Amino acid sequence: MSIDKTSAVTGAPEDHVVENPEAAKAAVTVVDPRLLVREQGLAGYVTEFKRKMKSGDLGSIPVVIGLAIIWIIFTSLNSNFLTAGNLSDMSVAMVGTGMIAVGIVFVLLLGEIDLSVGSVSGVAGASFAVLNVTNGMNEWLAFLLAIVTGTVAGALHGFFFAKIGVPAFAVTLAGLLFWNGFMLQILGDNGTINLDPDGVVAQLTSYYFSDVAAAYGLAAVVTAGFFLSSFLGNRRREAAGVPSRPLSETIVRTVLLAVVAFAVAIVFNQYKGLPLAVVIFIVVLLVTDFVLRRTAYGRKVFALGGSVEASRRAGINVEMVRISVFAISGTFAAVGGLFIASKIAAANQGAGGGDLLMNAIAAAVIGGTSLFGGRGRTWNALLGVLVIVSIQYGLALEGIASPVQYMITGGVLLATVVIDAVTRKTQKTAGRA
Repeated sequence: MSIDKTSAVTGAPEDHVVENPEAAKAAVTVVDPRLLVREQGLAGYVTEFKRKMKSGDLGSIPVVIGLAIIWIIFTSLNSNFLTAGNLSDMSVAMVGTGMIAVGIVFVLLLGEIDLSVGSVSGVAGASFAVLNVTNGMNEWLAFLLAIVTGTVAGALHGFFFAKIGVPAFAVTLAGLLFWNGFMLQILGDNGTINLDPDGVVAQLTSYYFSDVAAAYGLAAVVTAGFFLSSFLGNRRREAAGVPSRPLSETIVRTVLLAVVAFAVAIVFNQYKGLPLAVVIFIVVLLVTDFVLRRTAYGRKVFALGGSVEASRRAGINVEMVRISVFAISGTFAAVGGLFIASKIAAANQGAGGGDLLMNAIAAAVIGGTSLFGGRGRTWNALLGVLVIVSIQYGLALEGIASPVQYMITGGVLLATVVIDAVTRKTQKTAGRA
């Protein structure tokens, strides 16, 4: 018998003759829980929240709670922690590591790792210094070439991983050693090259928009952009006949974002103004989030993180996506390296070393990106690096040595990974993995 119509709820044919009425009567009607949220109002949202908690869908809740606890503890220990000057300095200091963490997010979404980002960031800073300061090349050209250096390095790692089949861990570990040696080679015997304090790279972290309208304007633009994006997205979902958020929820979310955005603007305006570094970081987060969530390429990245074989059967060019992801990681490593060089106005032999690699990976994971692949957002890099920098600055205000800082950061990272592993088990139990 041909089927002309189907039920929107059960998916059963409307004009089909039911051969077993008793079984049909006993059948459970499946309704999308998101539809119930809209119908039940506040009670629906409470029920939905409980459902997510039981199924392990924690989102960014753990890291937000953890960040709040960290800030409360350090504020109780030192009243200078939440001053405008300290918060502004923290926001600028986190950008370099945060940029590298954005690239790490892309790699982690595949369920892989990139151990070379620290060394690649050092190569980028050294390349700019050698090209611009030592050889007199135009600043902007040297700047672009330094970033391209990171892109090429990442693409090479991706080639050996995707085409040759060498494990990403081994390839990027080799990259860590090679690019570190390459950086030392091009810096030469001197080992340190000071940058022009008024140059392009130095201005990345030293320039502030002193006009109060800049910070408030950015807060207004971000808030308005969020509302329009949510509103238009809901319109598209309604037109397609799929569940969408009610207008009241969109308004509440927008108001909450506005409160946070304008509070941050007030803090910046109480010090030097809006930092250029923060503006660039926010733009990068917005663009990369759009790429991952709203483009076909982003869906391919998530698909690969879920199942490589299923992605291949779906017609996705697995090798090219893998190479491109490692190229993106190398690019952001280079950008982060330039911000770090800007912070000290120099390129030296210690660039890319120390705890930079671990902090970048930890930032992505602490922020909520899964080590197992397939789950995460670039905004996780912001939350994660904010946690790490908060710990660093809080302990520095108390005069506590770096060994304790390493131990605390390691403990936070372990707790995050444990939560991630438990969450995945809970989701499997709930049938959502």
